[in-house]
Amino acid sequence: MAFIPYVAILVILGGILASAIRVLREYERGVVFTLGRFSGVKGPGLILLVPFVQQMVRVDLRTLVLDVPSQDVISRDNVSVKVNAVLYFRVVDADKAVIAVENFMEATSQLAQTTLRSVLGKHDLDEMLSERDKLNDDLRGILDAQTDAWGIKVANVEIKHVDIDESMVRAIARQAEAERNRRARIINAEGEQQAAERLVEAATMLSKEPAAMQLRYLSTLNDIANDRSSTIVFPMPIDFLKGLLDGSARPAASPVPGPAPVQAARNDAA
Repeated sequence: MAFIPYVAILVILGGILASAIRVLREYERGVVFTLGRFSGVKGPGLILLVPFVQQMVRVDLRTLVLDVPSQDVISRDNVSVKVNAVLYFRVVDADKAVIAVENFMEATSQLAQTTLRSVLGKHDLDEMLSERDKLNDDLRGILDAQTDAWGIKVANVEIKHVDIDESMVRAIARQAEAERNRRARIINAEGEQQAAERLVEAATMLSKEPAAMQLRYLSTLNDIANDRSSTIVFPMPIDFLKGLLDGSARPAASPVPGPAPVQAARNDAA
């Protein structure tokens, strides 16, 4: 029984030694406090601490993924939507992440929620749906600036879902249909305008050369002859018809002599 005290001493020394040795992975850092005061950041690898004098807090330096819960947002055009997002960030200063804030994960989550509501509330619903890249950059810039004091670098913010009420979905569908109809009418009107301009140009070119107009008539006749219709309309130049009408209305050049002058000559001879 004399060896029992020695065993107890060895167990105590082993516990003290175990509490003094720390092993940190490549992506971990240890914030060391000596008698409650910050004394440096150590790691990775083997770390030796003074038992009962020094304490260490592990900090993970890998990129962390934070799911921002769905938030009720009222857009600038008074539309109520539910928006959630995902946040990617990492700790760049381990000492600030431990000393400047109590729980940097919870603090970053709450800050992301409030920032999401405030930023999206300044935009219309159409901007939320069509300009997500711009909104993501705005959110990332604001969060990165505010979390810099905590030693946190926000790498990216992505808006995942924008949930809209069913009645608003129908209204958006009607608006999109009206927009498509408007564009179709504009395109149709532009097409008619361009066709009219080409017709005017063609008419101007044909009017400068009468032979070109005759060739156009012949081409039209060729097209009509290839058609199986039983009625053929023959296009005739108005100038040609005008010439025929003028020729039929012209008076005779010399009158035909009648018998009266011959009878008068006979009477004179007698």
